Parts: sequence; C-alpha cells; structure tokens
Amino acid sequence: MAEINWQVKHFNELTVPEYHDLLFLRIEVFVIEQDCPYQDVDNKDKVAYHVFGTNSKNETIAVARVLPQNISYPEISIGRIAVDKNNRGTGIADELMNTCFAFVETQFGKQPIRISAQQYLLNFYSRHGFKQVSEMYLEDNIPHIEMLKE
Repeated sequence: MAEINWQVKHFNELTVPEYHDLLFLRIEVFVIEQDCPYQDVDNKDKVAYHVFGTNSKNETIAVARVLPQNISYPEISIGRIAVDKNNRGTGIADELMNTCFAFVETQFGKQPIRISAQQYLLNFYSRHGFKQVSEMYLEDNIPHIEMLKE
C-alpha cells in the first residue's frame, strides 16, 4: 500500500486548498458517484475536526470528520467518511478509521462513538467495533443504520 500522510485539523486550522480538496472528494463520492443530490456542506463542518489522507502527489484520497458530543448525537460521531474510488480495497479505509479512533482517544479520551452508516457497509463498521443500534432508515433515499462503538 502507498504511503499516506494523515492529518487531523479543526475547521479553523484548514487551509483553503485543504478544505477545497476534502469537499471535492466528498462531493465526488456522495453526490456524483452515488447520484445523491444533497447539501454536503453544512454548519457542522465549522465545528468538526477533519481527518484526511494525502498520497505522494499531495492528492486528498480519504476523508472523514469527527464531531464533538451533542452536535449530531449525544456521543462523539464520525461521518462524511469517503475514499477515492481508485484507492478502495487497499486498506486505506481501515487506516482512516484507525486514525479517527486514535484522534478521538487523544482529544476526548475513551468515549463511545455513534455513526450513521450506509447499510451496505455494516460488515466494514462491525470489523471496527461498531454494533447496529437502530432499524434501517432512509437518508437521502439510501438505506442507513445507526451504529455505536462503546
């Protein structure tokens, strides 16, 4: 696997090019690839910690955002998890999740984490210690489930 440079920055620490690149990837995956027109940029970005990985060409190829407690859920949450389609199946998504977990533990201590997961990714998130805690629901016409990692 290629060497990835992982960074975690609060919104206020991001450079304009960094924010552009992470939005570009999120829109590419969630809006274009999944054919799901929705408001990706929201006010939660402003309070989030953005986790992103760049390759040797400084291209952003993986992103996620960590939200403090009481923003989306009573618990800390991780969302907007995306990996560039040319880099899927390489273990980068696992590295991204592990980077998020390490950051949460450093920044907030051992805390439960809640996510709203696309249902087809149940096995992926289960491998990372998440358990399904809701029935399936539709979010932007895509089946989702809430999952919790204690």
